[in-house]
Amino acid sequence: MTPTKTIYIALGTNKGNKLQYLQSAVDAIFVKIGAVKKISKVYVTPALGFKGDDFYNACIKVETDLKPKKVLKELQAIEFKLGRTTKTSNGYEAREIDLDILFYEAAIIEEKHLVIPHPEMQKRKFVLQPLKDIAKDVEHPVLKKSIDDLLVECKDESVIEPIKIWLKNPNKSYAFGNYNYIAIEGNIGAGKTSLANKIAQDFNAKLILERFADNPFLPKFYKEPERYAFTLEMSFLADRYQQISDDLSQLDLFKDFMISDYDVNKSLIFSKVTLPEDEFRLYRKLFNQVYKDIAKPDLYIYLYQNTERLQANIKKRGRNYEKDIKDEYLEKINTGYLEFLKSQPEMNVKIIDISERDFVKSRADYLWLLGEVNS
Repeated sequence: MTPTKTIYIALGTNKGNKLQYLQSAVDAIFVKIGAVKKISKVYVTPALGFKGDDFYNACIKVETDLKPKKVLKELQAIEFKLGRTTKTSNGYEAREIDLDILFYEAAIIEEKHLVIPHPEMQKRKFVLQPLKDIAKDVEHPVLKKSIDDLLVECKDESVIEPIKIWLKNPNKSYAFGNYNYIAIEGNIGAGKTSLANKIAQDFNAKLILERFADNPFLPKFYKEPERYAFTLEMSFLADRYQQISDDLSQLDLFKDFMISDYDVNKSLIFSKVTLPEDEFRLYRKLFNQVYKDIAKPDLYIYLYQNTERLQANIKKRGRNYEKDIKDEYLEKINTGYLEFLKSQPEMNVKIIDISERDFVKSRADYLWLLGEVNS
């Protein structure tokens, strides 16, 4: 998964319904660029360099997968959509919305149409004051001074006052805070880990990832399934119990909920496919004894992918021991999951077909998926 970058964006407007312009810009940035992590207060400042209505200014912290030029392109498209027209002069002028990249991590970029950090930010109190709200200790990569220090040194004597209305964070429209523990499940290659990572990062969750990659019996099972099936399933039984019981018992006061890329019941689902009937009955007895007191997820998300997409994803991630997985095996696993879910009416289950979606590459697909989870 592409690592996200932290960026800071300044927003300003002095036309029409100024609060609505700012909120619409924040909402659009969330949709097109990335998760909004922090929002400053909104400040009123006088028009600078021309006569006009007072400005409303704010700054936001965003995490994005996009490169700097793509961020700039998306910001310009948002400005255009919100009604901003091409400048008629070289100086300052009234505008519906103004969106500027202040920082992109600690990058220093000097190109014709893109300069980062913003070259004028240290001279503008209407940028530094809201930026201090959300990034006072962040260091300017060129000037080597914190935002707090730059504001103290700023010679701009403009009057700047906060208003008592806050912009809303679009993240809050997704009700993950209603759950203590969410489990994401799906077939091999369905995207469980990718989705768990993205939700944990965007919504401040404690992340619990299955440690299957460390299992020494997994490559052996794929080579000789009949010989190693019971050994593999028993090793998963022990390891999953140890991990999930440890992780669920360790509260993290700085996280809002827990999310995992597996549910312990997958042991039953896979073992029913891989084991002979008599071995499965024995395994089920052991499973029921071991897991009888383990906490159940408040929400169980099942990601459905068709077999063709699963095979494509498996090939893409390039694990050598998975290269010979047969379609028939994947189809049996999928049937096993669906049969299990039908037999669990008390569970809060969301089955979501993502066969035609790519939530890793497409933010639109990711937001669609979040909408399905929260519908």
